[in-house]
Amino acid sequence: MTRTIIQTDHAPKAIGTYSQAVRVGNTVYFAGQIGLDPQTMQMVDGIDAQIRRVFDNLQAVAVAAGGSLNDVVRFTVYLTDLRHFAKVNEIMAAYLKEPYPARAAVGVASLPRDALVEIDAIMVVA
Repeated sequence: MTRTIIQTDHAPKAIGTYSQAVRVGNTVYFAGQIGLDPQTMQMVDGIDAQIRRVFDNLQAVAVAAGGSLNDVVRFTVYLTDLRHFAKVNEIMAAYLKEPYPARAAVGVASLPRDALVEIDAIMVVA
């Protein structure tokens, strides 16, 4: 199968040796997104703003790959403080319709650029 690299200016440029997403067949594998503003490449302030920015970034990559967040089949959420998990649920519900995708949440010691949250995804599109 052919690998197609997904790239959009509506999400932050990769800050390392990775692509925003890679499509293989009908499956799209997203790199983790943190709360970087794609225009300034600066981290937004606070957990609420970071969660929203992460979902905005993921949505931009999903659209560039020919889908939407409602086509995501699995999210993995990485939090530096698991007490923010309820806030992720609250904000995530504003971006998605039921039935919701599968999801895992992991507490981590730190994230790139001192982010408070990072989320990656797997999406299936037609």
